[in-house]
Amino acid sequence: MSKRKNHAPAFKAKVALAALSGEKTIAQLSAEHGVHQTLINKWLKQLKSEAAEIFSGAKTSKDVNAEKQLHDLHAKIGQLTVERDFFSQSLRPLSASRRREKIEPEHTALSINRECMLLGLNRATYYYKAKEESSCNLMLMQEIDRIFMEWPFFGVRQMRRHLRSLGHCVGDKRVRRLMRLMGIMAVYQKPRTSIQNPMHKKYPYLLRDVVIEKSNQAWCTDITYIPMRKGFLYLVAIMDWHSRAVLSWRLSNSMDTDFCVAALEEALDKYGPPEIFNTDQGSQFTSYAFIKVLQERGSRISMDGRGRWMDNVFIERLWRSLKYENVYLNAYETGSEARAGIGKWLEFYNTVRPHSSLMDKTPGQFYQDNLQKAA
Repeated sequence: MSKRKNHAPAFKAKVALAALSGEKTIAQLSAEHGVHQTLINKWLKQLKSEAAEIFSGAKTSKDVNAEKQLHDLHAKIGQLTVERDFFSQSLRPLSASRRREKIEPEHTALSINRECMLLGLNRATYYYKAKEESSCNLMLMQEIDRIFMEWPFFGVRQMRRHLRSLGHCVGDKRVRRLMRLMGIMAVYQKPRTSIQNPMHKKYPYLLRDVVIEKSNQAWCTDITYIPMRKGFLYLVAIMDWHSRAVLSWRLSNSMDTDFCVAALEEALDKYGPPEIFNTDQGSQFTSYAFIKVLQERGSRISMDGRGRWMDNVFIERLWRSLKYENVYLNAYETGSEARAGIGKWLEFYNTVRPHSSLMDKTPGQFYQDNLQKAA
């Protein structure tokens, strides 16, 4: 059985034009080109029927299909562009470290450069490896943390003098950098010296002369430095102001916004929104992501201003107790160890340890009792 031939369009046109010229018969053309007479007649008929369309300007069905495919392709490109922009914008509030975690180096279709562009991340940020603090600096940071827990009014100069009295050869510049890295500053009443970020909205202080007399009337939050055997972490906690109960907490190896938002969302999901949420004016708590969660839950936002240096006294006492009773005694090796140990101590604080100011009840019990009374 002979195999059927597939003739090229140019060959078909050549044979059809020869037949159209009338110089040779169909039989002669069939013998010359090795094509059956029926095919030649078919090609000739097709040529005559479609020749007029070439000059009429009318679009053939193939042209219409091609245009439709092109239109669909442009629509798809537009849709993908919009979706990419939406995806990129939705990731903008995430910190650089969180966006960096989303990059897949082994992706078969996207290069690292392309992934960085889609995530709005500088490629150098992806490849950057932070230099670890020296063992000497880590030791100094632990010492600074102990001193700060004892005398929270120590500024850079007083801290430097005290460290030198203990035999550490340090200067103001080094002490200032380490204190900033730890996220601590002296607690005392002072004039406004910091420059506020114009991109972050500041909210008024709502607790002046307000008596806090029930659970969920006001919450507060703060971040503290947690020394490790090798390195350090940051801890954020959400506290009910009336009962001193710790409603949620999170550990992080960077002082970004994400772990603060996660702690806030957990507290809101478990206990519902407070009437007022009070914070200091730290960049994590004035960020769009943090404020948005509070606004969506209907809480009124309050921020410490001038003259409110004692507003975090309850949570500062929590940090002091946690460090002296747990952190300093254990010198955790890993984040998982610290998470387990701190979680166990906070559970003890909430459910076992009574407070004289709470009528010898635990913070967790006092919090629940006041909720039931309010109901």
